[in-house]
Amino acid sequence: MSLLSKYQVLVDTAKASGISDLQVAEQDGVLQIRGTAPNADVKNKLWDVYNQIDPNFLTGDVVMNVDVTTSVTGQQVKVITESSNLNIRKGPGTDQPIVGKAAKDEVITLISRANDQWWLVRTKDGEEGYCYAQYLEPIA
Repeated sequence: MSLLSKYQVLVDTAKASGISDLQVAEQDGVLQIRGTAPNADVKNKLWDVYNQIDPNFLTGDVVMNVDVTTSVTGQQVKVITESSNLNIRKGPGTDQPIVGKAAKDEVITLISRANDQWWLVRTKDGEEGYCYAQYLEPIA
């Protein structure tokens, strides 16, 4: 079974959800999915579909580089780690690659609460990814 066949539901969801500049390509045994989501709900939905096909993203045969359009504003949140930087990950899970870091007490933008544990954020430098929610505090 080709990767495109295995992940057809994910690709179809991306197409149906209004991902702009969608690019799908299979290269070196990895399915690459790239584009810009119109909102955070679409990005979170894609991760949910991916997790249904490959629970906990164990096979590692998909690279999903889908960001939320920068026109989505969001709420300011503060990083409340004890001393270390907060990891920002590509997807909602500790098995996902780290794509950036936010320093203790740094203020970043909350784009969406993906679930109770993982929130989608963007740094002032434009890095976007998921952080563990317990280390973020909304600013009133």
